[in-house]
Amino acid sequence: MSSKGNLIEGKPPVLSTMSPPTPKLALNSDLNEFVCGWGAAIVNITITFPLNKIIFRQMLHNVGVSGAIRQMSKEGILFLYRGILPPLCQKSISTSLMFGIYENCRSRLVDLGVPKVTSTFVAANIAGTTEAILAPFERLQTLMQHSQFHSEFKNSQHAIRVIAVNYGIKEFYRGLVPILLRNGPSNLFFFMAREQADAILPKADSLIGSTMKGFVIGAVIGAVGSTVFYPLNVIKVHVQSRLGGPYQSTWGAVREIYYARDGSMRKFYRGVHMNYTRSFISWGIINVAYEKLKELLSQE
Repeated sequence: MSSKGNLIEGKPPVLSTMSPPTPKLALNSDLNEFVCGWGAAIVNITITFPLNKIIFRQMLHNVGVSGAIRQMSKEGILFLYRGILPPLCQKSISTSLMFGIYENCRSRLVDLGVPKVTSTFVAANIAGTTEAILAPFERLQTLMQHSQFHSEFKNSQHAIRVIAVNYGIKEFYRGLVPILLRNGPSNLFFFMAREQADAILPKADSLIGSTMKGFVIGAVIGAVGSTVFYPLNVIKVHVQSRLGGPYQSTWGAVREIYYARDGSMRKFYRGVHMNYTRSFISWGIINVAYEKLKELLSQE
């Protein structure tokens, strides 16, 4: 019987007990940012690891591109992807935290009435500081890529055991200060520049157009940001290339690198050309993969 008939007979209308449908991803929307960041980093690291290894050798041994390639050629193809596990774990988790914590933190601060610029600043630095808990992965990557330790460590798992037993947990956190100095400001630069670039550039109407736009935005911002913060990575690698012994301060490392490189600040940027090339490719891939994964999850 219709609800109209019930009213005529003096009976209340029959109301449906079914609740309105809710979006499938409503309960998991907070996790989407983490998942997209993680997947984007996996794609990126697999493609760009050899480039990263060349840059590492330039940072550590103060050699040119050809010198780094010659070193790696002598070691053979079996050592090309040696040390990929730590950055694969570190970068995938780090990028997941970077996007996930930033987006969730920023949106909540905005909902609480915090100004947008302040929310962006606070969220980016919280995300960067949280990422620093992954410093042991960067530490392990440095040791595994250093030719001095090729004979000392069989693989990443063996290195972890040796360091933990012989040197203690604290040894995994060498280089933490330059990592903290790098993470927050670099996150802030990336997210602010990304938002501005997306607003300024014309909206793409095709899949190819949106992909190209996403790649260019991520690539340019990544290349510029990695160049600005490059000296902090040089300092971090210098500090982390030691195993055991007294801990070197960040300022002590700056002085040591400066004098070892003939008092030239320019030589702090040894390897920067390969670095911004790598970052251009990496952050272009990450930005596109992140956006596409986000679109895919939102459609389910």
